[in-house]
This record gives sequence, structure tokens and C-alpha cells, in this order.
Amino acid sequence: MTEAPLLIDKSNRLADAAREESGLRVRQFGAVNWLGLWTLYFREVHRFLKVSMQTIIAPVVTTLLFLAIFLLAFASQRGDVDGVPFAQFLAPGLIMMAMIQNAFANTTSSLMIAKIQGSISDILMPPLAPAELVWGFALGGVTRGLMVGAAVGATMILVVHVSVSNWGLVLFHAVAASLLLSVLGILAALWAEKFDHIAAVTNFLVMPLSFLSGTFYSIDRLPEAFHFVANFNPFFYMIDGFRAGFIGHADGSLTLGIAVMVGINVVLLALTHILFARGYKLKA
Repeated sequence: MTEAPLLIDKSNRLADAAREESGLRVRQFGAVNWLGLWTLYFREVHRFLKVSMQTIIAPVVTTLLFLAIFLLAFASQRGDVDGVPFAQFLAPGLIMMAMIQNAFANTTSSLMIAKIQGSISDILMPPLAPAELVWGFALGGVTRGLMVGAAVGATMILVVHVSVSNWGLVLFHAVAASLLLSVLGILAALWAEKFDHIAAVTNFLVMPLSFLSGTFYSIDRLPEAFHFVANFNPFFYMIDGFRAGFIGHADGSLTLGIAVMVGINVVLLALTHILFARGYKLKA
């Protein structure tokens, strides 16, 4: 009865001695596994860059088609909006729409494919804490959103005169909005069991909130009741603040908008961390 523990202890000591002789050591991580976090982030970025025609170029073409259709159909009838030509008013909203839709699509597709193919265990097995998993996926979505926004903006200035009034507002809202939709995409993918569920979230939540956020119009033109409702749409603050960085005018309170963006991001990040820590719909 006493031989087994002695044999196990001797085996462990022999294994330790062998590792020391070969130069192998158990890797020790600090408070944050930076190598693991970087590896997951790099994987997410490399994944969408491999199909850049679909993930970067296609959104540019789609956004330019939106711009062309609205300018051809309404530019001559609308005139200026808040003293700004309609094309200049419209452009920032379209750039923001492209960013948030692609940030959302990046995290949902990555996690859903991993869950359906059964390769999610390859992500859960490495020594990554829940926070590192959340930020690895989220920053991948943010990177795609920003890259799409930069590509759309660079292409759009060829046809529309776009000038930046406040770079701080532009950069803050670009990053905060991409992060919000990226984390929302993680939550949707954790909850979803098939791609139909993701399509439902996209069609019944993301798209309606995007189109009703003042992308194509100033909410000052809405009836009072709908103007009040618009102020409860977080997508309105994304686009309003981002547009204000270009045209120097906002329909709502920029301070309130920044507070809303920060608050929602904190709540969604905390919720996602909890779900990853519990293995919600990730572990059999």
C-alpha cells in the first residue's frame, strides 16, 4: 500500500530531473498571459485578412453603392442638413455603419464556426483566462471594424469632400462603437446554437437599430415622440458623435453619448467575462 506513493514520488523526481537536463521548464505566466492573448488576437486578425476580398473590399463596395443610391435619389431634393451638404452629412454615418456591422460579423462568425465545427476546445484548452479570451476575440473584431472604416473612408473621400473637425471624437467613437458591436457579437455567438440565431440578431436588432439611428437623416426632423425614442438608441450616439467629429455639429449631447458608450461597453464586457468564466454553451 505504501509502495505506490513512493513510486509516484520517485517518478516525479525523475521527470523533473529529466526536464532540468534537457533545459525544459514549465512556462510561468504573470497576471496576464500576454503571449496567449497576442496569439489569439493574431489568429483572429489573420483569419479575416486571409479572405480580405470578402471582409474588407466587399464592405467598401457595398457602402459606396449605398452612397451612390442615396445621392442620386435624394441629394437634389434634400439640400443642406444642419448647414452641411447632404453628401458630407451622409458619409460619416455610412462609414460608421460599415465599421459596426463588420465588427459584429467578425466575432459572431469566428465563435460560431468554432462551436459548430467542434474546434472550440482548441481555444479553451490553452492557459487563457476568461478576460484574455474576451479581449482576444473583441480586439480582433475592433481591428476589422477599424480597417473597414479606414478603407471605406479612404475610398469615399475620392467622391465626397470629407474633412475632420475633431480627431478625438472620430477616434473615440470609432473604437468604442467597434468594441461594443464586437462584444455584442461574442454574446450573440455564445447564445446562438446555429447560424439562424445569428441572422435573427442581425436582422431584428443590429440592422433596425442601425437604420433608425439617424444615419440617413437628422433626428431633429423626427416628430417629438420619435425624437424621444431615438435618444434611447445607443446606435444613435455612435453615429452622432462620430459624425460630429467630421462636421462639427451633433444632434444630441456629446457628453451623454460618450457616457452611454463607455457604460454599455463596461456592462457588455463584464457580462461576456462572466459567461466565458462559466463556460456558457461552450462546455459539454
